[in-house]
Amino acid sequence: MNASLLQDPARRASLVPWLIAAVGLLAMYVPTLVSLLGSIWASDAQGHGPIVLGVSVWLIYRSWPQLTDVSASPPKPWLAWPLLVLAAVLYAVGRSQGIWIFEVGSSLLVVSGLVLLLRGPRQLKSIAFALFFMLFLIPLPGAVVDALTQPLKMAVSYVAEALLYAAGYPISRTGVILQIGPYQLLVADACAGLHTLFTLEALGLLYLNVVRYASLFRNIALAILIVPISFAANVIRVCALTLITYYFGDEAGQGFLHGFAGMVLFMSALMLIIATDGVLRFGARRVGPREAA
Repeated sequence: MNASLLQDPARRASLVPWLIAAVGLLAMYVPTLVSLLGSIWASDAQGHGPIVLGVSVWLIYRSWPQLTDVSASPPKPWLAWPLLVLAAVLYAVGRSQGIWIFEVGSSLLVVSGLVLLLRGPRQLKSIAFALFFMLFLIPLPGAVVDALTQPLKMAVSYVAEALLYAAGYPISRTGVILQIGPYQLLVADACAGLHTLFTLEALGLLYLNVVRYASLFRNIALAILIVPISFAANVIRVCALTLITYYFGDEAGQGFLHGFAGMVLFMSALMLIIATDGVLRFGARRVGPREAA
């Protein structure tokens, strides 16, 4: 938003509906954000929520010129109002009954409905990735998380044990409990659960959106490979925590260095994504000439 926009009376007037919409959004969802910050966003499993929210707002702001383009397509109130009514119902039910998936998920419908009401489908398309990214804000039902987290923890524990055993460390495993030397470590949900996998998925998809490759092969391949990359990053984190505990004791493993292992998780995931991207760049160069021929 530049100075010329604020100095032009017509442009200032065009901002009024957006300001009204922003006030309405804040009135609805600030209480939701306060509740999230005081509950699930304060946990390790859902600690990525504020980051995802901030990135989503930045993605929408980055698309502001396309979002406010009046000439792109006309408003679609006949489509906007059903979305807004449905969002209001979901919000009311979710807020009153403590159903996060309804309360938080309604925000996607509200934003979509407001854009269709004030602008149109093409403007909504300009923030399609931001709305998709906001899906990572929605807490999953506990039953789904529990059903998928246990197999993930088992797989991560198995691979971590196999790697450390092959490296010569005295390690054994019982379910999701790793025994290394005199120490026992429980592979917790925050270390290898579904929420961690979702966080890394969000990181990979954000990287994919920022680089914006023209190669369809490269985009699809990297999007698919984000899943095994996320799994590998979880394995690296569990191995790092296990080695920290082995060399520095249980207090170090559960104290400050536990948080450092979380940084290792994201750094290793980012490095793996960049490395995989480099391999795909080489593959795209090889595939490109063949397709052209």
